[in-house]
Amino acid sequence: MSHPNTELIDRFYEAFQRRDAEAMAACYADDVVFSDPVFGELRGEQARDMWRMLVQRAQAFSLTFDAVDANDRTGRAHWVARYLFSQTGRTVVNRIQAQFVFRDGRIVEHRDSFDLWRWSRQALGFKGVLLGWTPFVQRAIRTQAKKGLAAYRAKGAQGSTLRETAP
Repeated sequence: MSHPNTELIDRFYEAFQRRDAEAMAACYADDVVFSDPVFGELRGEQARDMWRMLVQRAQAFSLTFDAVDANDRTGRAHWVARYLFSQTGRTVVNRIQAQFVFRDGRIVEHRDSFDLWRWSRQALGFKGVLLGWTPFVQRAIRTQAKKGLAAYRAKGAQGSTLRETAP
């Protein structure tokens, strides 16, 4: 029989495979802390909104995961996302190591790590090969990702406000 936290990680990635951001969000504690090389650190609803945005925008998307292991406090997994990077139309195959911390049957910390230069070479092509390793370009990638998430969240908040006030 597998550990309940192993099953929680499986549930998270199976929901991701189905592009079900709400099922993914349900695996997170209210005060979750997420981090990765592109978005940096996100907390709570900001982290859940990042997944909502990513699954909504995903094109030619597939995901595999393996090496799932967990105990009462921590866990890990390896996952591979394949998708079309919309800004350039280039295919990205991103190999990611995930680390988790659990509390009360939920994920309270989720830290993804991957090679940002490798990602930029795939996503940006020649520019990524030449400049993707530089702090300047990596900061620009992070800034663009954060702006995209902020715009997504603003649109969502505006949409919910409009829906709430509509007759």
